[in-house]
Amino acid sequence: MEGPPRETLVNYDPPIEVSADFIPLKKKNLGPAGKKKGTLPPMESKPSTEEYLNSILPPREWTQEEKRYIQYVSNQSASRQDVITLKEKLDQKLMERQARDSGICPVREELYSQCFDEIIRHVTIKCAERGLLLMRVRDEIKMTIAAYQTLYQSSVTFGTRKQLQAEEGKAEMQEKKDELEKKKTRLENQKAEMLNKKDALLRKYEEKRAADEAKRKVELDFLEYQGKHLGNFLANLEKTG
Repeated sequence: MEGPPRETLVNYDPPIEVSADFIPLKKKNLGPAGKKKGTLPPMESKPSTEEYLNSILPPREWTQEEKRYIQYVSNQSASRQDVITLKEKLDQKLMERQARDSGICPVREELYSQCFDEIIRHVTIKCAERGLLLMRVRDEIKMTIAAYQTLYQSSVTFGTRKQLQAEEGKAEMQEKKDELEKKKTRLENQKAEMLNKKDALLRKYEEKRAADEAKRKVELDFLEYQGKHLGNFLANLEKTG
């Protein structure tokens, strides 16, 4: 790790400068693996409090200015005032880092996880077995949160994929809609053109009919006039004959 680690709510001892080939205390398996259920290791082989703490809260290592540092978790027991101070620091960090009061918030999750680790440190110093039990609870909570995060990410991915599919279908439907709008406009133009032709034909027909009626009226008037004069002419011939 390059650079000093981030400030945490867990109480650590001052950092120690170590050599490049320094091997820190490894995390030991403090469970009853390989033993029958319900049996405990002998008292002389029981790990020390420091070993319990280093197993539950491993030491932090980093490099700064070509120097290697290691920092172990503190094995000093906590007083009532330390717990009150921890609460105040938690509230202060939540406010400084603008953690959300509700909902999903990585900042709030990180700070409460640090607070829980510090409480585990307090309990482990008083009773190592209780500390191990709390460590199991902590790890189970982290696994549960990781499972929910995986489920959430999968649901987000699924929702995004469905949204993209919907967007693709939306573009296709929009294109089809535009084509139908153009077709509608074209048909409306054709309809207007046909209506104009219809009106023109109707006017032409009415004008032709009016002209034909006027022509027939003139012909009928002329024929009536001729018939009337022919009748008078015949009547005069009969009188003179």
